[in-house]
Amino acid sequence: MNIQTATFGNGCFWCTEAIFQSIKGVRSVQSGYMGGKTDNPTYMEVCNGDTGHAEVIQIEFDADEVSFETLLVAFFKSHNPTTLNRQGNDVGTQYRSAIFYHSDEQKQQADAIIKKLTEEQVFDKSIVTEVTPASTFYIAEGYHQNYYNDNKMKPYCMFVIQPKMNKFSKEFHDKMKPEYL
Repeated sequence: MNIQTATFGNGCFWCTEAIFQSIKGVRSVQSGYMGGKTDNPTYMEVCNGDTGHAEVIQIEFDADEVSFETLLVAFFKSHNPTTLNRQGNDVGTQYRSAIFYHSDEQKQQADAIIKKLTEEQVFDKSIVTEVTPASTFYIAEGYHQNYYNDNKMKPYCMFVIQPKMNKFSKEFHDKMKPEYL
């Protein structure tokens, strides 16, 4: 096994946690906060925009089963990287598009995919994703963990997360764990 860490900020962590949990080779996904100035921030502090943190997911993956590049592709397919500090109805710096890299190789891969997507004009607008070194990861409160899987019948899960999961499964069918198909 070749266990590595990836940390992404791509909007509400409830949505993105569910997507990355479904990918083959991903061992764990935790929702949390990174990139701010306050130690041990709470969800309410982050939501108020007072701490500078982004809502993130921290992924432990087996690089022998899934590449960081594949995770980057999933990252860019699972949110809109062209909206500054916004994902859908969620507005604020805590919802910014961010790749928090854990190695020089991750930084190089992130920069390369942004360059490629820009050159290929995959998006109508410029990519505003920040690529910055990983800092302290603060795990979110327990009720944020595994949110979609534990709350599938809640309206937010049914009307926001499930459509994203359906779209993702069409494009990443061959990369998904069997239990998510």
